[in-house]
Amino acid sequence: MSGAQTADQARVDELVAQIRDFVETFIIPRELPAGEPMNDALRIELQDAAKRAGVFAPQVAEEFGGIGVPFRQLSPVLQAAGYSPLGAVALNAMAPDEGNMHLLTNVATAEQQERYLRPLAAGQIRSCFGMTEPHPGAGSDPAALRTTATKVTGGWSISGEKRFISGADGAAFVIVMARTEAEGGDGATMFLVDLDAPGIALGRHVPTIDRAIVGGHHHVRFDGCVVPDEAVLGGVGEGFQYAQVRLSPARLTHCMRWLGLARRAFDIMLDRAAERQVFGERLEELGIAQGLIADSAIDIDTADAMIDKAARLLETDPRAGSTAASIAKVHCSEVIERVVDRAIQLCGGDGVSADLPLVSFRDEVRPFRIYDGPNETLRWAIARRASRSRSRVRTAAEEGDGA
Repeated sequence: MSGAQTADQARVDELVAQIRDFVETFIIPRELPAGEPMNDALRIELQDAAKRAGVFAPQVAEEFGGIGVPFRQLSPVLQAAGYSPLGAVALNAMAPDEGNMHLLTNVATAEQQERYLRPLAAGQIRSCFGMTEPHPGAGSDPAALRTTATKVTGGWSISGEKRFISGADGAAFVIVMARTEAEGGDGATMFLVDLDAPGIALGRHVPTIDRAIVGGHHHVRFDGCVVPDEAVLGGVGEGFQYAQVRLSPARLTHCMRWLGLARRAFDIMLDRAAERQVFGERLEELGIAQGLIADSAIDIDTADAMIDKAARLLETDPRAGSTAASIAKVHCSEVIERVVDRAIQLCGGDGVSADLPLVSFRDEVRPFRIYDGPNETLRWAIARRASRSRSRVRTAAEEGDGA
C-alpha cells in the first residue's frame, strides 16, 4: 500500500470512528418508537447535528459539499451509520436520495447538478425515483414500462402512473423513467421532474412495515405533465442504461447500511448471552446459544466480504461488478434478516417486545429481499449469466479443438 493509500485509509478509519461515536451518543437516544414513521422535522434535526459533527454526506463528492469517500471504501462508513435505522438519514446517505445523488453525479449536466444535486447533497431538499408501476407495468421486469413521454414542441409530455415511489411525499423532484420508443435507443428515457409541476398528483400512500424512509411509499400520477428538453437526464433513449448506473451501487449501499444494523442486533445478542443465566450457566456457555452466535458471526463476515468484492469490481470492471452486486444483494438481504431473527430468538420474550428494538429492526430489513429487485428475479438473472459465461467457455474450447 502506497503512502497516499495509507493516508486515505487512515482518513476513512477516523471518519468511521467519528460516525460510530455520533450514532451511539446522539442518534440512538433519538430513535423512534416501533411503528412510528420517520419525519422531515427529525431528519433536519439529525442532519444539522451530523453537519456539526463533521460526518455529513460522506459519499458525496467534495465539490458538492460532501466528504468524498471513494465507493470502494464506503462500506465501513455506511455500516457505522447503519448501526441505527436513523444513522444513514442523519448522514444524508439514505435511499432513495443516496442513489439519486450517485446517478446525478455521474450522468447529469452541470446545470442539472446545480439545480438538483447541490441542494439534495446539502439536505435542503429530498427526491424520489419513479420506476415501479402498478401491474402490469414495470416492477420486477423493467421492460414492462408503461409510462410514456411523447415529444412536443420544446419538450416532452409525460403520462402514466408510478407505484411504491419511496420518499415521494414531500420530495422536491422525481427522476422518472418513461417509454420513448419512437425516439430510438433502448426504448426509455429518464426525466428530472419537479413534483409541484402541473400534471402531477401524489396518489395513495402504500402502508408498509418499514418506517425509516422519510416520505413513505406512494403512487404518483402523471397526466400530460409537460417538461422542457432540459429535463432529460442523460441521453434520450438511454434510460435503462442509466438505471444500471444507479441500481448496482444502490443495491450495495443498502447492503452496507443494513449490515450495520445486523451488527447492532448481534451486539444485543452477545450482551444478552453474557448477562443472562439459565440452568446455572450463562447463555453464552450453552451450545445452542453458541450455535446462534457462531452462525451470526459467519453471516456477518461473509456479507462484509461480498460487499467489499462487489464494490471493488464496480470500479474496475462494471459488468462483473453488476453481477457481484446482485449476488451480494441476495446474500446480504437474507443473512441480515437471519441475524436479526436469531437475536430476537435468543432474547426470548424481550426480543419480541418493545423493550428491545429488535422487532423494529426486523421490520426495516425484511423488505430488502423485495426492494431493489426481488431475490427471486435476481437469482434468475444470476443463473442466466452463469450459464451464458459457461457456454462461451464451451464454445471457445470447441472452436479450439476444431482448429
